[in-house]
Parts: sequence; structure tokens; C-alpha cells
Amino acid sequence: MQKRDIPKPEWLKIKLSTDKGYGETGRIIREHSLNTICSSGRCPNQNECWSRGTATFMILGDICTRSCGFCATKTGKPSAINDEEAFEVAQSVKLLGLKHCVITSVTRDDLDDQGANHWFKVINECKKVNPGTTVEILIPDFKADEKLIDIIISAKSHIIGHNIETVQRLTSAVRSGANYHTSLKTIKYLSQSGVYTKSGLMVGLGETPEEVEEALRDLYNNGCRIVTIGQYLRPGQNHIPVVEYITPQQFDYYRDYALTIGFDHAFCGPLVRSSYMAEKALEKINISHHETL
Repeated sequence: MQKRDIPKPEWLKIKLSTDKGYGETGRIIREHSLNTICSSGRCPNQNECWSRGTATFMILGDICTRSCGFCATKTGKPSAINDEEAFEVAQSVKLLGLKHCVITSVTRDDLDDQGANHWFKVINECKKVNPGTTVEILIPDFKADEKLIDIIISAKSHIIGHNIETVQRLTSAVRSGANYHTSLKTIKYLSQSGVYTKSGLMVGLGETPEEVEEALRDLYNNGCRIVTIGQYLRPGQNHIPVVEYITPQQFDYYRDYALTIGFDHAFCGPLVRSSYMAEKALEKINISHHETL
């Protein structure tokens, strides 16, 4: 891959916002010492989402045990789990008045349960404190360990997502300690357990349109029903370079292809990320029957 990124096109310009909603969301996050993927992942949509009063909470600390070449999250030896985190996240969801809550985490391969029981506590507390809020989670692969995934399922989130991140051919170069088929196995097990599943991938890493189509078919055939596709943006010079900037027209094609093969919803665009406008999917999807899984 090339050493330097090519210049960004016009369609990747981001409109910054510092309105009241942005400031209030940031204040709540700071006061409760919360980790968000918005900040740690250097998400290009942070200004927009915080202005709308939405944020994606990141639990289990801010240090990941894996070191993926695309990710800005810190890697190394994680600290001890914060036992108050479930309470803090639930209260912050309440203060923000969220109708739809998105939670993700770093990967914790250092823990015997990879953090599954902590996930369960956080989800349960969020639902107890915010009974009118739908909960969407974005989980690591848990190495496709069904016993650990069952713990997550038992917390009864409305949507469970796990990202394949890239096409099969590029997985080993892009993801650390992860495997394309392990991710598909995790998604398949979730889907077969009656969970409404979601996944996402980045483009612009050197993949071909045919490989993206193959990845979409793989996801759909393993039970995934919501998909996101966004442009990879290099977080720093130590990360994988951008190979290509995908045009908005090509993103439209991927969206149309995903819907044609059967996905219920597809968010595809240059600045789309896993949780971007996540609540919008619920406006078109009836998930009421998943509340009693």
C-alpha cells in the first residue's frame, strides 16, 4: 500500500458545529468520565452527533488488547474494570434523554470472559434506568465463543452489531487478532439465536467492488439485516494509508445492491460509521418482537 494518502475530495469536507447541544453532550460525557468511540476513534461525525445529543459509549476502558491498523483507539495493557461504569453509562443516557442508546467496547482478550459479564451489567442497568430507550450494542467477536455470546444475548439488547470491517482478502492486513470467518460465525450465531444483527465495513483500503458485493452476500447469508459502509479515513501516520476515496455514486450502488439482495436497511456513504444515525434505522424497522427475546 502507498505511504501517503491522496488528497481528500470535496465530498469529505466536514461541517463543524459548536451549538448548545454539542456543548451539553460534551459536558455530560466529561463530568461522568465516560469513554466514547466518538473521541477515541476520532470519528468525523462527532460534531454532528453531539449536536443532536447522541453519542456512542465505549465501555471496558479505553485501551484495546488488539492493535488494528485502521483504528485510533489506544492499544496495550488495559486497566481494571470500572465497577461503577454500568451506573455511570445508564445515568448519562438518562441525562441526555436518549431514545436510542448505542454502546460499544474495546476488545478485552486479557479477561477470562472477555468482558461479557460486564457487558451484561451495563446493558441491564441502561434498560432498568431507561425503560423507554432502545439499546443497540456493537461487540467484539468474543472469538465466536458461544457461551460468552449467550451472556450478551441474555441481556436482550434490541440490536447487536459486530463489524467485519473489511473484505475477506484484506482482513489479515487490516485487523489484528481477528478473522473474517470468525466474525461471520459470531454474526451467524447471534442471528440463529433470534437476535436482530448489524455489521459494517470500510472501503478505500484497496478492495474491489466485487469483493464488497461478496462481503455483503456473506453477511446477509449469515443472518445480518442492517449494514453500514463508510470511507476509511486514516487516523494518523502510524495507521494504514488510504488507497482510494470512493465516490458518493459508488456508495449509492453499494446501498442499492445491499437492499436488492435483501437487507432491511443499508447506510452507505463517505462519512457513514457503525453508529451514525443509528436511530434512523428503527424508524423503518419493526423490532418490537425482539424486545422479548
